[in-house]
This record gives sequence, structure tokens and C-alpha cells, in this order.
Amino acid sequence: MLPFIRTDLAQFTAYGSHSASTHTAAASPDRPDRLDTNESPFDLPDELKQKLTWQYQQDIQANRYPDGAYKALKQAIAAYVTESAVTESAITESASKALAFSPAHISVGNGSDELIRSLLIATCLGGAGRVLVADPTFSMYKILAQTLGIPVVTVPRQPETFEIDIDAAQSAIAAPGEPPVRLVFMVHPNSPTGNALTTNEMAWLRTLPPDVLVVIDEAYFEFSQQTTVATVLEQPNWIVTRTFSKAFSLAAHRVGYAVAQPDAIAVLEKVRLPYNLPSFSQAAALIALYHRQTLLQRVPGLLAERDRLFDALQTHPNFQVWPSAANFIYGRVAPLADATDSNLSQLLFQQLKAQGTLIRYTGGGLRITVGTPEENTRTCDRLLSCLNHLA
Repeated sequence: MLPFIRTDLAQFTAYGSHSASTHTAAASPDRPDRLDTNESPFDLPDELKQKLTWQYQQDIQANRYPDGAYKALKQAIAAYVTESAVTESAITESASKALAFSPAHISVGNGSDELIRSLLIATCLGGAGRVLVADPTFSMYKILAQTLGIPVVTVPRQPETFEIDIDAAQSAIAAPGEPPVRLVFMVHPNSPTGNALTTNEMAWLRTLPPDVLVVIDEAYFEFSQQTTVATVLEQPNWIVTRTFSKAFSLAAHRVGYAVAQPDAIAVLEKVRLPYNLPSFSQAAALIALYHRQTLLQRVPGLLAERDRLFDALQTHPNFQVWPSAANFIYGRVAPLADATDSNLSQLLFQQLKAQGTLIRYTGGGLRITVGTPEENTRTCDRLLSCLNHLA
């Protein structure tokens, strides 16, 4: 360990991404099917890429910093958030007409990861607080907190439904100790397990005291069509984060955004880095929003593929899969009586990787991103074949 580096960093492992290989009609280990990061399997349509190319040539000066206020982008995001807020089941038709989000309710980040880091800095840095998560969940909450020296409290989920152990979570928040829990992260629907927050979980989160920040990560909103964003207008300790990396096919551009009351957004603006979102990424997000009907037309097809993959995989007696409200499926290999390997899910992950299918091993199970029909067929065939050999 270098002598000038914090000693606690020695126990951390850097985040590892997949290889940059491209898709082919017939995947191989050298050119795998990349179903491990919950991206959209579809690139931007050519006509939108042409619009983006034209905008770069005509409107973006490479020698100038980006628009650091993000005025146009925040306005477009606010309009989309207002439009999407009416999907929240708790909102009546009359109340939905009164919903209105403005640029003052929006902060943007270089991916949702940067927003998560900013929230940690604003609430817990310097011994001011701890973070609470329910495992298994999105790994970056813990990773980012630990790199900042912020302690993390982990509570379990129910083994069959992956619902939060509310009693354990409430006890963790109420327990005396220094520092107190200041930040709760929840994914809706959860990654890697795919389950949406239940009515009971929502009710509990709304009872948390005002000195605990509740962050609802809605990275997969466009697939679940379940949102809590209207609650932002009612509760000042409530923040919703979303991304353009999934349904909008902009993972390469790293655009995330947070929705909160203006006072909370003002704090995020204090801690974010200046010019944190490049001009080209801003332009891509604006084009995606202006053409959202075109891009979101792909969602029903992906959900149909998800259901096809789920139906095929659940037929195998040695593989348990859970229903998903997102663009991925979560499953685990059932224990085998004569198995010598202590973790069959990890073994299956390695076998699929060797055959050219990249999925994510996490939380003791396998998270499989829904890809193209061809990718899904290959994944299903390979996975079922591997399961038969394990049996």
C-alpha cells in the first residue's frame, strides 16, 4: 500500500466493468452477449444519431465549457417528470392535474453514481451520519460510501419475496449510536432482484423522520411504470433518482438526474462538480427526451422478451426465478443433493461466461439482463444446458 494513501482503501476492490467487445449475430467468448449491466440492447436509431451529429457540428464548440446551469435540459426533464408523475397509483386524477415540476426540482449528474456520491457527501461525510441499505441491492451505494469513509448499515430482505425486513430496518434507525442513520437508499424496482416496493414498504418509508433522507432509485421506472416522484412535492426528505442509461439507450453518455424539493436541489448544486455533464451528453439527453415516444416504443417488446425468458427458465426444477418489474430477471440454482460445489450459481455464471454469455453474479444469484430476441434465446439455451449438466 502506498504510504500516502488511506489504509482502509487496501481492503477495497475497484469496480470492474465488462469488456468493450461488440455484439455479433453469433456470440462467442471473444465477442460475448453482454447481459450483465442492464443496458438497453438497442442503440439509438440512426436518424437520432444523425440529429446528434448535426448538433455537434453546428451548435457545440469543443473549446468551450458546457452550459453549467443545464437550463434547457432541466426544463425538459422537469416536463417529463411532470408527465410521468401521474402514473403513481396514489395520485387521484384531480390531484395529478395540480402536479408540476420545474427546473428548480431537478439536479443532473454524470450518471446516477455521481448523484449518489453527492448525496453521501451532503448528508454523511465527516462522521455526520451512516447509510442504510437492504441487501441484496445496487452495490454502488456501499462502494461509494466506503470510499468516502462513511459507515453502512445493512438489513436483510425476506428470502422468498425480497421485501425489506422492516422491523430490522426500523430498529437500525431507532437504535442509539453515533453517527445516526442519515440516509436510506431503496431501488424501485430493486436491482438485482427485480421486485418493486410494496405498499407496506412505501408506508414505512413515508414515516421516517425528517432528519433521515429517503432516496428512491427509479433507474427502471420506464419498465415498471411505478413511481414515487409525486411524494417529492409532499415530503422534503424525499429524493427520486433516475437515469437515461436504460430505457433511453444512452448508457454511453452517462446522464442521471435527481428530483427533489428546491431546498434539497440547492444543496446538491453546492456539492456537485462544475461542468459535470459534457455538452454532447446534454445534447443526447435532450434529443432522447424530444423523441421519447420513439425510444419508449421499444419497452413493450423488451417486457415481452423478459416474460418469455422467465417462462422458459422457470420450467427447470433446479433453477428458481423471481418475477421482475424491470428489464432483467433474477435467479438462483437450487441446491443439489450430490453437489460438491458450495455455490452452484457462481459455477453457472462461470460456465455461461466461457460460452459467451455475460450475466451478473450478485447477492448469491444471477441477474440476467433482457437482450435482443437472439441473445435471449442463446442465453436460455445455454443456461438450461448447463443446468442439465449440473444435475
